[in-house]
Amino acid sequence: MDTKPPSGLEQALAAKLAKRELQSRLRRLTINPSGNIDFSSNSYLSLSDVPELRKSFLDLVQVHASQQSSVTSSTFLGSGGSRLLDGNSTFTESIERDIATFHGAPAGLFFNSGFDAQVGLLSCLPQPGDIFIYDELIHASAHDGMRQSRAAQRLPFSHNLVHATSESQVRSVSLPSLDQALCKVLSSNDGQIIKQGKASVFVVVESVYSMDGDVAPLLEIVNTVRQRLPHGNGYIIVDEAHSTGLFGQNGRGLVCELGLEKDIFARVHTFGKAIGASGAIVLSSPVVREYLINYARTLIYTTAMSFPNLASIRVVYDFLASGSSDVLLRRLRTLVQRMHRQLLSICAEGKVSPTLLRVRIEAPATPIIPLFTSKPRKLAQYCGQNGITVRPIVPPTVPRGTERVRICVHAGNTIEEVDGFARVVKGWVSSITRGQTGDKKKPNYESKADGVILSIEIIIKESPSGPSVTLDEMNNLARREAIVDAYADVLTY
Repeated sequence: MDTKPPSGLEQALAAKLAKRELQSRLRRLTINPSGNIDFSSNSYLSLSDVPELRKSFLDLVQVHASQQSSVTSSTFLGSGGSRLLDGNSTFTESIERDIATFHGAPAGLFFNSGFDAQVGLLSCLPQPGDIFIYDELIHASAHDGMRQSRAAQRLPFSHNLVHATSESQVRSVSLPSLDQALCKVLSSNDGQIIKQGKASVFVVVESVYSMDGDVAPLLEIVNTVRQRLPHGNGYIIVDEAHSTGLFGQNGRGLVCELGLEKDIFARVHTFGKAIGASGAIVLSSPVVREYLINYARTLIYTTAMSFPNLASIRVVYDFLASGSSDVLLRRLRTLVQRMHRQLLSICAEGKVSPTLLRVRIEAPATPIIPLFTSKPRKLAQYCGQNGITVRPIVPPTVPRGTERVRICVHAGNTIEEVDGFARVVKGWVSSITRGQTGDKKKPNYESKADGVILSIEIIIKESPSGPSVTLDEMNNLARREAIVDAYADVLTY
């Protein structure tokens, strides 16, 4: 069968992919080996491995399969449409109400994912003249939502920095603190209407940040916003994706743990992390819920969640409310502490350069432990070869110079697995340091470039319309970018 030659668009796409590969930034879909030990996924409580939950889920499915009181037979597997058309049900609305009550919120609204929830909420809330102030490390979904909104300004502040407490701290960060950002907004051209309470300022943060595992200083944020915006037109929005199930009584989240339910304008709780399902809920007031139903495009123009998905959410929240997850959480905290001590011990050894391997000294408050290394791909590959799944995190996901392997500890991991991971990391460090004492061979970036250039040449030559640039021009461009980018990425190559 003859294959159709690539179009001009496909040539351009292939060239972009080739450039990304030269930069060691090309993403690929992979499947984890079934026998590998998991220190990568976000299933912090390992709820999918709890027999009681599996039985509860299957029982609920069986009940609704035989007694179609809330879900009609035609929509048992799929919902049948969007929430505004045929995809709503009494079952859906009862779970929404129960989850909102569980988290101490007046109302809640389901979305198909945390991404959809963030985009839907942030894109439609701001009115003309309103302003966003956001932590520089917020999720990509928040950026997408803010960009689609009618907000007049979007202003970032330095990660988790509420007040710059010293001149040296001011110089050490490139972005303002939250307090400085608020002052900047108040002194801007739009400042007068904000001071009068005629425009809103939305402060967007996460309770737990997924790449660093650190916790937002929510109480300090609330007090600062209240102080700078005394008319009450400062509205804090918190993404609780990575705190759901882990913080607060029975896993209600960080906002509930701190007793700030009435101080936070909206919360996004997602079900794809510790909850072990998928989807999300936006918690706010009944007015906001009604507004989202009318204006959130990620809700209006998509099929509603299916019954099996809703059933999984139902049984997990019943499990949390009963207090059954507490034993898992205690076990998880013990494993996290053990993992951190082991890694800290490895990093403290005299031969280990902090560039090669570093972990924060402070005890982690979450199951996420960033293991900073200049060679994240090599470390992740070495772990994979030893039956352990971890992920390298590199730019643009994190800033250059903060490359890492992201470790996620789970309640279902064992002490033996934690100790085994530490041994593997120690073995990798030893192999690297031994290699550094021998003859070092300079990496052949030219050779790396040649392989990718060849694939570009093949695509261009096969195009019936001919290339838009000459082969020599493409070669020179690709080679120059390959050498520059590879050299800049020398530590992770």
